[in-house]
Amino acid sequence: MSLNEGYHNKIEPGAGSAGDDQASGSGNGSARGSTAGDGPSHSTQMHQQMLNETTYLKPSKQAYFSDEKVLIPDDDRTNIGFSFRKLWAFTGPGFLMSIAYLDPGNIESDLQSGAAAKYKILWVLLWATVLGLLMQRLAARLGVVTGLHLAEMCYRQYKRLPRWILWIMIEIAIIGSDMQEVIGTAIAIYLLSNKVVPLWGGVLITIVDTFTFLFLDKYGLRKLEFLFGFLITVMAVTFGYEYIVSAPNQGDVMKGMFIPWCSDCNSDVLLQAVGVVGAVIMPHNLYLHSALVKSRDVDRRQPKKVSEANFYFFIEASIALFVSFIINLFVVAVFAHGMYGKTNQDVLDICTNQTMYEDAKLSFTDNNNGNDIINADLYKGGLFLGCTFGAAAMYIWGVGILAAGQSSTMTGTYAGQFSMEGFLNLQWPRWCRVLVTRCIAIIPTFCLAMFSKMEDLTNMNDILNAVMSLQLPFAAIPTIAFTSSAAIMGEFVNGLGNKIVSILLTIVVIGVNLYFVVAQVEALNIEGGLLALVCIFAVLYILFNIYLVIHMAACMGNKRLMNSRWVQRFVLPSQNSFSIKNANSTYARIATNADTDADIMDGEDA
Repeated sequence: MSLNEGYHNKIEPGAGSAGDDQASGSGNGSARGSTAGDGPSHSTQMHQQMLNETTYLKPSKQAYFSDEKVLIPDDDRTNIGFSFRKLWAFTGPGFLMSIAYLDPGNIESDLQSGAAAKYKILWVLLWATVLGLLMQRLAARLGVVTGLHLAEMCYRQYKRLPRWILWIMIEIAIIGSDMQEVIGTAIAIYLLSNKVVPLWGGVLITIVDTFTFLFLDKYGLRKLEFLFGFLITVMAVTFGYEYIVSAPNQGDVMKGMFIPWCSDCNSDVLLQAVGVVGAVIMPHNLYLHSALVKSRDVDRRQPKKVSEANFYFFIEASIALFVSFIINLFVVAVFAHGMYGKTNQDVLDICTNQTMYEDAKLSFTDNNNGNDIINADLYKGGLFLGCTFGAAAMYIWGVGILAAGQSSTMTGTYAGQFSMEGFLNLQWPRWCRVLVTRCIAIIPTFCLAMFSKMEDLTNMNDILNAVMSLQLPFAAIPTIAFTSSAAIMGEFVNGLGNKIVSILLTIVVIGVNLYFVVAQVEALNIEGGLLALVCIFAVLYILFNIYLVIHMAACMGNKRLMNSRWVQRFVLPSQNSFSIKNANSTYARIATNADTDADIMDGEDA
């Protein structure tokens, strides 16, 4: 009897119809079964297996990949080690994932690091991206091997209370990221409209465009992925243009990228370096990537096919994150070359004959007769480029920020949908989930845009980065735990070297992020009752992380913890939790409406 037999015998209330619906889900790119079947009872059993292997939700209630899956071309030639056709078929999820590395929060962190440290911490950006790739690889492997994304696996592997806490924390991260994206989009619209559309108006526009993009997925999965690829191209072209016209010293750029040192760096530069790491590695992106890879039709009965999928997804993610790194590099280098060491008065001096001079006078101000170093943000970055290189540079900058905001808004929306449907098994219509998550993000942002100054809106990014940094353990620890569990991953479980490297790197990143959070809390000068609340939260935060670490150690096979009565009762899942053995033997392709139950069964037996 397989380790997962008990799990497959357990059907959630009301889940039977969901399984039936999923077996007959439709879509243009769907894989089809064959032509003959073995009867209704066998078909019902097949439906039950499909239900437990993937999700309890009906296809109409799922996001992104429910209606169709991209077929992977078969190549019977055994001497072919690499196929560009297959790489093209797997291309898509990694680029959608990489958009989180290019959201307005990241872009602002890039320009601030360049303005504060010149090229000195480019190597931090490089290695943060590499570390992000390693974590994304684990998340993608989880989705490919098990057929379940990270939130769905958490639903099966954690008790109810910790599962709810995890969901709340990830939702907080998604909302924080969403707020950054809304702020960036509003600033871009404000720049491009020459202040005709106020900031609060730009915030409201983001509600409409989110639903517009949401309906585009009805035109096909590949078309949606092409749209995101187009937006990434827009960012590469616009920020690349700024890089060319500013013409930074290439030798200094290379030196800053590959020499891991920061001479004469003060605490502000150190904090900026920490902020770069926090901005690049986002917790909800691991949940997103593990779900996106499910859009490819991978036969998990065949280990060779699973290995092939892992290989091509890793190559695709590497290319995507390389592109995102180059775009981030463009932004850092532009402002490192032009804004480093500049005062507000320096900018005003070069802006005298430009059309945006009056706007610059209102933005580049301080209480020291313009002699303070520039406090850079997205809006000031656009004005600076306009003053230095002409109005065209400012508007091109605005187009790039708009593309960053729009693309990351959509991927954030998908992350929210995956999180909710995975953790809570909620069968809400997609528009309803989008409306709830988007309103939670937009309401505080709208109030801030309506009643505050531009500086307050842009400075909020630091607080939001700190909030998201706190949530990183709630994505990293489960990812490592599940991919290090032989019961879940089978032969694709992390090796000892993988476990050690991923744990050590996660400890480093979490430690760096916590340093950034503590610095932000200290900067807020919290006192009295609020300080007491912060301390209580800190204690609960540490205790919950310890709980997750105990669960992770048990998943890795620690016999002492696994045999502990306390751990079995309060930490480990029931015997009905997911195991890879039966999942690999119950792989089923999604059928189209034209396929009957017999078609499905016959295709499976073949």
